[in-house]
Amino acid sequence: MVFIEDIMATEVMDSRGNPTVKATVSLSDGTVESAIVPSGASTGKREALELRDGGDRYLGKGVLQACDNVNGAINDALVGLSPFNQAEIDLIMKEIDGTSNYANLGANAVLGVSMAVARAAASSLKMPLYRYLGGANAVTMPVPMLNIINGGEHANNSVDFQEYMVMPVGFDRFSEGLRAISEVYHHLKKIIDGMGESTAVGDEGGFAPNLKNNEEPIQVIMQAIEKAGYKPGEEIAIALDVAASEIMNDAGKYVLQSENRALSSSELIAYYAEMVSKYPIVSLEDGLGEDDWEGWKELTEVLGDKVQLVGDDLFVTNVEILAEGIEKDIANSILIKPNQIGTVSETMQTVRLAQRNGYACVMSHRSGESEDTFIADFAVALNTGEIKTGSTARSDRIAKYNRLLEIERELGQFEYLGMSLFSKLG
Repeated sequence: MVFIEDIMATEVMDSRGNPTVKATVSLSDGTVESAIVPSGASTGKREALELRDGGDRYLGKGVLQACDNVNGAINDALVGLSPFNQAEIDLIMKEIDGTSNYANLGANAVLGVSMAVARAAASSLKMPLYRYLGGANAVTMPVPMLNIINGGEHANNSVDFQEYMVMPVGFDRFSEGLRAISEVYHHLKKIIDGMGESTAVGDEGGFAPNLKNNEEPIQVIMQAIEKAGYKPGEEIAIALDVAASEIMNDAGKYVLQSENRALSSSELIAYYAEMVSKYPIVSLEDGLGEDDWEGWKELTEVLGDKVQLVGDDLFVTNVEILAEGIEKDIANSILIKPNQIGTVSETMQTVRLAQRNGYACVMSHRSGESEDTFIADFAVALNTGEIKTGSTARSDRIAKYNRLLEIERELGQFEYLGMSLFSKLG
C-alpha cells in the first residue's frame, strides 16, 4: 500500500513579492509533489485565516509559523496514511486545527498540504490531476474571464471598480478564445498608449490607466474588441468585478471617488442596470458589499435574469454561507477560491452544492499568485465551465492558461460552453 512518508513546507515568494507556503508531500513509492498557496489582496472578512508571523520580518507577512505547523503537527498526523483518501486527510487537518476558520494551523498551511496530497496521489497513479479529481466526468474546458483593466485594490489609479474583464463566449475551443483575447489585449495597449496613459500593468496583468470614470474602461475595451476584428457581445463579452465591499463607507454608502458621489444600494443597482442596458455585460461580481444582503436581494430581483451575479466576498467559497444565499435567493453564481475555505475537499463540497442548485461556478486565482497551476486542473475536474485567472500577461497568470492549453490537447473531445453559459439570461 502506498502511504504518505513525509510532509514538509518552506517559505517561498508569491507574485507580489510576499512570502507564501510551499508544501511538499513524499510518498512511499518515491513520488514527490508540491503545491504553492496563493494569497489575496481584496479579501472577505469571513475567509479562512491566512496565518502570518507578524513582527518586522517581511513587514509582518512571513509564514514561518505556518510552515512549522506543516512540518510539525500536520506531518505527525498524516504520515502513514493513504494519499488517496482526500476527504479523510482534509478532515483530520480540520480536526487538528479545531476552529471554523483554521485560526490555529493557518489556512495557508492546510491548503498547501491538501493540494500537494492531491497532486502526489494523481502522480502516483500516473494520472493528470484533473482526471484524478474529476474522474471520467472531467470534460469541460472553462471559458476564461480575463482581467484586462485593473482598478480598485488591484491598481494605483483613479478607477473604482476592481476588474474589467473580457470573456470569449463566441468560440468553439478554449485555445481560439484565448487567442482572440490576446489580440484584444494588444489592441487595448495601443489604444491606452494613444490616449497618453500608462500601459503599466496591475497585480493580475491588466492595464491600470487613469480614466475619468468607471464607464470609460468599458468604452475603451469595446474599442479594442472592435479593433481586433471581433463582435462585442457575440464573440467577446464583458464581465465586471466591482469588489463593492472595498468602496462601502461606514454609513453604508458606496463611494465612487472617480465620479465624486456616494450611492445607496438601490442607486448603485440602478447604475448597474443602466450599464447592462448599454454594454454586453454578462457577469457582475461582488456588485454590493458582503454584509449588504438586503441590497443583494434587490440586485438579484433586478438583474438576476439578465446577468451572472457572482458572490465572492459574499460567499467566500463557504458551503454554509452559500446554503443561506440559496435559501434567500441571493445572487446566482459563486466564485471558487480554495484558499477562502481551506481544503480541496471543502472546495469540492461547495461546488457540488452550487451546481445542484443551479448556481454557476467560477474557479478563481488570487492577486498574489505563483507558477502553480492547480486551479487550471481543478476547473476542469469540477466542470465549473468558467475560470478567472488574470490577463494574458505575467507568467504567474500565463502558467494557468498554458496548462489549460495542455489539457485541451489531452482531452481531444471536450465541451467549451461559451455563450451557452448565459443562455438562461436575458
